[in-house]
Amino acid sequence: MLNAKVLGIVFPNMHDENLGDMTELRSMGSMPFGGRYRMIDFSLSSLVAAGVTKVGVIAKSNYHSLMDHLGSGRAWDLSRKRDGLSIFPPNSYAQTEYYHGRIEALHNIIAYIKNSPVDYVAVMDCDNVCNLDMEEIVNYHIDSEAEITMVCRPPLEGEDCSRDCIAIKRDEFGRISEFLFNSCEEGYYVSMNIFIAGKERLIEIIEQAQSRMKVYFERDLLHENVGKMRLQSYVFEGFCRRIQDSRSYFEANMALLNDNCRRELFVEQRPVYTKVRDDAPVRYGLNAKVKNTLAADGCVILGEVENCLLFRGVYVGEGAVLKNCIVMQDTVIEKDSRIEYAITDKDVKIGESRSIIGHSNYPLYIKKWTVI
Repeated sequence: MLNAKVLGIVFPNMHDENLGDMTELRSMGSMPFGGRYRMIDFSLSSLVAAGVTKVGVIAKSNYHSLMDHLGSGRAWDLSRKRDGLSIFPPNSYAQTEYYHGRIEALHNIIAYIKNSPVDYVAVMDCDNVCNLDMEEIVNYHIDSEAEITMVCRPPLEGEDCSRDCIAIKRDEFGRISEFLFNSCEEGYYVSMNIFIAGKERLIEIIEQAQSRMKVYFERDLLHENVGKMRLQSYVFEGFCRRIQDSRSYFEANMALLNDNCRRELFVEQRPVYTKVRDDAPVRYGLNAKVKNTLAADGCVILGEVENCLLFRGVYVGEGAVLKNCIVMQDTVIEKDSRIEYAITDKDVKIGESRSIIGHSNYPLYIKKWTVI
């Protein structure tokens, strides 16, 4: 556990536009992932595993699903008389409905930060699926005597860095020497949108930036102060997938069908917590055929399923065939239907003898409550 007191601040809405229709009614943070989790679970679990007991979630829009998932924070041991989980809807801390950038959002809750009895602040987004050792990261920040530490990782093979991507160049001591926006060249590392800073220094930086009408934390603050501030980088080498569009979301989920990827993500010392839903174990029919599939509690499988992730309560009828699909909670697929390379949202109903076939490069997305 950390010796220093740390405040966690999580942005669940920062990358909503990347997923289009998938985040029409929800934030990136409440996006379902891996059969039973939400994207925000990975950020909260990493903080809690390091002993962080005070976390603020800065919502922006479409946060009702997020609030339903988080509740009082009990699933992450954040339901406390002191510290615990705080959720900041837009109209609770600002005169305008939406903040424009990270600087404005942090300035709007500056009183919350000032009144928190902590030494350091960890700021995180919800667009990365990873299991971070936050204790090691904060200790690295302290030992390096940095003003701000940015967590980064090596770029993935074939990763699209042409949009919503920040790359950094670091010297042999880990100091950040250059930023690239929506581009990544050889020798650069991709930002994971996670920052560590001392509480008093962060307050000073945010207040100065806000007084100069700066908006974006990375572009208007960090980029402009390369060489002036002590900006350090921490390289994360474990399993990490950045969710930047429907294809990367599909591929990140499918990566969990690989044993090695699951072992890297779900570390025994740092469990990933989520909201509990009590369901019966998966029930398989006599003629069911299931291969290389993750099926959550409450599923009923009577047909054929291969290379799929099934969330809680999914029903697959007799004669139905599912291949390379992500099927979210309480979806019903009736008999003799065939679905390949598709993402079905929650509470979708697919009738008898339907055929829905996408492609690995373009998985089809079916909206919540859709009946086909």
